[in-house]
Amino acid sequence: MKSVQIELKNVHKAFGKKVVLDGVDLTVHKGESVVIIGGSGTGKSVTLKCILGLLKPDKGSVKFNGNQIGMLFQGAALFDSLSVWENVAFAVLQQSGMTREKAKKIAIQNLAEVGLKPEVADVYPADLSGGMKKRVGLARAIATKPDTLFFDEPTTGLDPIMSDVINDLIVNSVKKLGATALTITHDMQSAKKIADRIAMLYEGKIIWMGTVKELEKTKNPYVRQFVAGSSKGPIQMQVKADE
Repeated sequence: MKSVQIELKNVHKAFGKKVVLDGVDLTVHKGESVVIIGGSGTGKSVTLKCILGLLKPDKGSVKFNGNQIGMLFQGAALFDSLSVWENVAFAVLQQSGMTREKAKKIAIQNLAEVGLKPEVADVYPADLSGGMKKRVGLARAIATKPDTLFFDEPTTGLDPIMSDVINDLIVNSVKKLGATALTITHDMQSAKKIADRIAMLYEGKIIWMGTVKELEKTKNPYVRQFVAGSSKGPIQMQVKADE
């Protein structure tokens, strides 16, 4: 049995009267890739922020047994004033105090890992496409060789082909590092490709968890509706009427 890397027990979080998390239980084992799926506003980002320590749960416990993390943000979150290589090497430079020359070499190596050529190192984020920004963000996430990787909606804003490229890069990066991975997404193609197990978050709770094969066979009506992307089913989206 693999050791536990991330564990949430009965986690609650509310903002005023709005309850976002209502007793989340989740276990991620060392070396495992877990994807949390769910619609917009279901609490995926809040769950991630509680794990990262950016938010404090109102109730429950969060345990994280990793040593070093890497994060790919939804919008890549690159520093506009820094070149690509400086973005990739940002954490390396902050932590180790190595020379800029050596840090740049490491950054170029990490860019190669995500399929980007050395000449990209000296350009700035404003000159990159959305897909290239995601690749740079991934290169930055793996630069410190973390034991845990977090991915926040990694394919948002990308076309289907580039989304698949990013999914492949995520799978390869996680395997090469032997890292634990936790991803939040509403993209089912991405979830199926990168997950060992998938958890569905709905109304503040994990209502289902299983492997990709189990996902295909589940009779859970909420999961089936979400996977199918159907407007018909137990999940009712609130649509604000025009005033």
